[in-house]
Amino acid sequence: QVQLVESGGGLVQPGGSLRLSCAASGSIYSIWTMAWYRQAPGKQRELVAGISQGGTPNLRDSDKGRFTISRDNAKNTMTLQMNSLKPEDTAVYYCNAEVQTRATMTLDDYWGQGTQVTVSS
Repeated sequence: QVQLVESGGGLVQPGGSLRLSCAASGSIYSIWTMAWYRQAPGKQRELVAGISQGGTPNLRDSDKGRFTISRDNAKNTMTLQMNSLKPEDTAVYYCNAEVQTRATMTLDDYWGQGTQVTVSS
């Protein structure tokens, strides 16, 4: 089994910053693509940013310059640094990872439980 645990969410004022972290644990052989998704109330879950196993980031054009995604393969962790936050960034943020487990060696999709980010004055 694989577990993904997010941390770092909270309440921040517009223009502020938050750093989200995701830690993967369990019977992990290899982690391929990792990503952050978010879901605002009444809206569908959407991709925020992704990062390849080699560290190549993929950010939406609207977030470039505000968000930075990174990962540490040795620690099985991923972070999302969010700056200049706006009220429309308010959502539950989810960690996602494609993980090859030691038990089956198959590549499966895993999700964290989510962390709330609220941007409000």
